[in-house]
Amino acid sequence: MKDLVEFIAKSLVDRPDEVEVNEVEGKRSLVLEVKVHPDDMGKIIGKQGRIAKAIRTVVSAAAVKEDKRVTVEIIQ
Repeated sequence: MKDLVEFIAKSLVDRPDEVEVNEVEGKRSLVLEVKVHPDDMGKIIGKQGRIAKAIRTVVSAAAVKEDKRVTVEIIQ
């Protein structure tokens, strides 16, 4: 999961070297925290949050295989 989110985020931003993805794992849940440069926040979130929603949808679809609930949080 982490690699998938990191790949997508690095593909979208101008400063891919400053993308960080941290995993916080529970028993049946996983939180992925995506941290990007402040100038790239708009590119990750997108207009009206469409890109962020698309990232969450892709990750949720991949999480079905692992029988986990995955949450993607975009932080500064």
